[in-house]
Amino acid sequence: MPLWWPLLLASLLFAIGVYGVLARRNAVLVLMGVELMLNAVNINLVAFDAHLRDVLHGGQTLALFTIVIAAAEVGLALSVVLLVFRTHGHIELDLLRDLADRDPGARAGHGPADHPSDHLADGPADRGVAR
Repeated sequence: MPLWWPLLLASLLFAIGVYGVLARRNAVLVLMGVELMLNAVNINLVAFDAHLRDVLHGGQTLALFTIVIAAAEVGLALSVVLLVFRTHGHIELDLLRDLADRDPGARAGHGPADHPSDHLADGPADRGVAR
């Protein structure tokens, strides 16, 4: 098999994964895009291992290591997504603004205005002080 076939497949998978990460707003779909990118890397590792006829099979070993890391990453990420869904009722990434480091008074409407320039004008000592 020529080397360019698996490289073409890996390139397509990686491009689809990048599109999934950049274009989707659903957390599960973003995770699927990351997994597609990791699998594209695995295809490249195994393809170059077979092409170069590595005696130690370093590419296949790294691919197995990547699969184990990806499985752990998916387990942890899905648990975070499940926790976010239980607390917020959705997993849309654009709507998840509660995890940001903000002034707690701004959420109740008593703090600085929501315009970003107002946050820049206030120093760290001014945050949290009732006006």
